[in-house]
Amino acid sequence: MEDESFQDRVARIQADWRRERPDLDVSPQAVIGRLHRLADRLSEELCLVYGRYDLSEGDFDVLCALRRAGEPYERAPGELAAHTMVTTGAMSKRIDRLERAGLVTRRRSDDDQRGRIVALTEPGRDLIDRAFTEHMRNERHLLDLLTPAEAELLETLLAGWLSRVEHRATEPVTPSSLAD
Repeated sequence: MEDESFQDRVARIQADWRRERPDLDVSPQAVIGRLHRLADRLSEELCLVYGRYDLSEGDFDVLCALRRAGEPYERAPGELAAHTMVTTGAMSKRIDRLERAGLVTRRRSDDDQRGRIVALTEPGRDLIDRAFTEHMRNERHLLDLLTPAEAELLETLLAGWLSRVEHRATEPVTPSSLAD
């Protein structure tokens, strides 16, 4: 067994569970636990950049979705929710905050007078261009902790796994689908 002083937190947790519940296979924690910890750490690192621009992660995501839309840099709120990791419920609050900051505007849709369109303002475009540039440098810095071959392999593995998990998410979960 590996010397506990060299074990990471996940390995220590697994060792505890193996001792307490030897009847269970706790090997999935080796991957899932580390991914969870890594996601938390990556979020912390990414949020440092967002904070420099006085943006939350969700604000950054909304501004990026508008910028990616191309000229005239606008989308309907529902479309923004579909192009971001922000729920429709949270979208209205984010848009309100971004509008108060002068980064977006809201107007009635030309096609549907009940609908609204959110557009990136010039200051919003300038801000997201600067923030996204720094964000990409930050992501590069984080990814450079891996070799190019490791990064390529990880991208392939994660893309395949995510595709399978998302496909499975469209299927109903039943007790038998969770059984061995």
